[in-house]
Amino acid sequence: MNAGIVKPGAIGQPFSRVDGRLKTTGAATFTAEYRIPNVAYAALVFSHIARGRITAIDTRQAENAPGVLTVITHENAPQMQQTPVFGSASDDSAAPGAASSSIPYLNTDAVYFYGQPVAVIVGTTLEQAEHAATLVSVSYQEEAAKLSFQAEKANAFEPANVLGENPEYRQGDVEKAYAEACYKVDHVYTTPPFNHNAIELHATLAIWSEDERSLTVYDSTQYVIGIQKMLAKKFSLDEAQVRVIAPFVGGGFGGKGNAWAHVPLAVAAAKVAKRPVKLVLSRAGVHYTVGGRTPSEQRVALAANAKGELTALIHTGITQTTAQNDFPEQFTFPARHLYKAENMWLLQKIMYLDVVPNTFMRAPGESIGTFALESALDELAHQLGMDPVELRARNEPDVDPTTGAPFSMRNVAHAYRVGAEKFGWVQRHPTPGTTRAGRFLVGYGVATAYYPAYQFPAAAKVQVYADGTAVAQSAMHEMGMGSATVQAQNLADALGVPFDKVRFEYGDSRFPEAPVAGGSNSTISVGAAVQAACDRMKQTLHGLVAEDDASPLIDTRLNEVEFRDGGIYSRKDPTRGETFAAILSRLGMDNIEAEGAAAPGADATTYSMGSYGAQFCEVRVDADTGEVRVTRFLGVFDCGRILNPQTAISQWRGGITMGIGMALTEAALFDERKGRIVNPSLAEYHIPVNLDVPAIEIHFLDIPDPQTPMGAHGIGEIGITGVAAAVANAVFNATGKRIRDLPITLDKLLGSVPDMDVSDYM
Repeated sequence: MNAGIVKPGAIGQPFSRVDGRLKTTGAATFTAEYRIPNVAYAALVFSHIARGRITAIDTRQAENAPGVLTVITHENAPQMQQTPVFGSASDDSAAPGAASSSIPYLNTDAVYFYGQPVAVIVGTTLEQAEHAATLVSVSYQEEAAKLSFQAEKANAFEPANVLGENPEYRQGDVEKAYAEACYKVDHVYTTPPFNHNAIELHATLAIWSEDERSLTVYDSTQYVIGIQKMLAKKFSLDEAQVRVIAPFVGGGFGGKGNAWAHVPLAVAAAKVAKRPVKLVLSRAGVHYTVGGRTPSEQRVALAANAKGELTALIHTGITQTTAQNDFPEQFTFPARHLYKAENMWLLQKIMYLDVVPNTFMRAPGESIGTFALESALDELAHQLGMDPVELRARNEPDVDPTTGAPFSMRNVAHAYRVGAEKFGWVQRHPTPGTTRAGRFLVGYGVATAYYPAYQFPAAAKVQVYADGTAVAQSAMHEMGMGSATVQAQNLADALGVPFDKVRFEYGDSRFPEAPVAGGSNSTISVGAAVQAACDRMKQTLHGLVAEDDASPLIDTRLNEVEFRDGGIYSRKDPTRGETFAAILSRLGMDNIEAEGAAAPGADATTYSMGSYGAQFCEVRVDADTGEVRVTRFLGVFDCGRILNPQTAISQWRGGITMGIGMALTEAALFDERKGRIVNPSLAEYHIPVNLDVPAIEIHFLDIPDPQTPMGAHGIGEIGITGVAAAVANAVFNATGKRIRDLPITLDKLLGSVPDMDVSDYM
């Protein structure tokens, strides 16, 4: 931990999470735990084909099973309106909504992927509903499905855009520069599909009013506003008639940023059953119906002169998505912003397969993109006989390599210096396979972490009460990342109220609108809105005293007062002033409120805005079995001003842990014959456990970005970036074997892994 300088105020202090005690004592209520009178339980029936149509569906046994209230299929489901697909490259990005795909679940007999819900059973108990689901018999007219990544590569095409950017970027004559270079590498790096496995299962609890004119939904979501807008349109309601609540969410990582099939189906089931309905996906149900990270194949070709200066940088490749959501991962984004090169060619292509629609997963694009790019840089450093840290330093750009924009802040070289010293990088032997500890081969690896700094429009409300407390509200989310704590710190400092006198409320669509909790945007997006609301509150409070004969601050101007210690005081005479409680009490007011909103300014396009980090890894590889263990990991992060070191360090450690899983254990195994995921459980989909993860050392620079609210950046996603490459590079340093196909399993280390043909990507 970087202790840094103790700062006045709440911001920068390591406060424990305000929701920590509730969660650790079991007092926090998550979506599936709400006890609602007369609630019924729903279970889904999943398709067992990947493409086709339902020709017959026999529900008689299920309908006659004990406790079954209703069985809903495409033959009797209520008609639901189509809604915009959130995050889709081909959809109207300005349209509100949170739908995960354009599939009209239960309003069609068409099947688009294996595991698509084709029926909903509603029972008096969960066990009765789940049993009845096994009794539904479905007949299909099966159609040829596109299920093979390799078979469909020839049909890959450039999407219209990648997060609003052109999928191709060219600078100079990259082919000529590469051909003429003395030092060069050219390889394909592959990543498998990864599945979401948040500790809290996806759940929805839907409650209609008796007249069916209003709807309340509890949902494990990262986007209450998006769910509200989607359900309002889908069920032909006004948005004010729909309330979505998500006070506690047990992890999301992007998988809960969209509304998956179970959300509207739970609402439809409650409408048909005419009673509240709770639908909780099983772990297998999450794997079947909730999209994860797309697989990728990426070619990275680098050329350099004898000084190690890049003369050519090529990063091209393919990811898969579906025609129903069209979400390509932006794996070339790190290459666009990290290193200077005289000549550059970046290109992303996609293909459509008949699989569960993919979605955001912690640092989508950047996580898989840094694996390929940072592995290739390590390969080039080895060929040059140059230290990998030095190679990166020699290619540090002065301005953004592809836009020419100045950086709002960039201290990655500083992060590498700090990391190398604290990790003991000088102990690394450059010759692979040289360092041993008994039967273990020891290796060091390093890679750069990168993630953009995003800010989206947001709003907030602030209330000050006569007892001297203050409350801020915004429809943002808390999934364990510490957002509620940080925003309470923000509120305390912005109003000058002690931290123990403030509270932040969130996770309710009735609060002022906030964006999806994704893209590491919440801290600065909502933080700016809270500050805007506080500015209005201070104007209002000052207006009350400046015109009040009974106030010691009568006839003062706003710039002549300061807000501290829960009150307003004269800058010239600190003893002259009064508390907020005294003001409201004298005026006979219980409370006063103000609202504010904020959106990105011109700086968002004027500057290249990103966060950076240096990831250092030590591995030990059993020379006999090929078993890999990460024995040490250290990350140094350049993410602007750190608002709460304690919650920030937790986020970085979580991201690094997820990156270790990406490197060594995780992969969704896909049966291309049927289109099904064959390891849909935590017994077979291997996420890292305690013995897989070492003590992770975290340092941070805490250098404010002058162009962002509070000088801060979001930190939730950057931790995973660069991790897989750092592990792979350490494995190479330990063994001399370069694994370019994740995950790095012992069969790949013990066997022969042929290089893929780069010609498919030229």
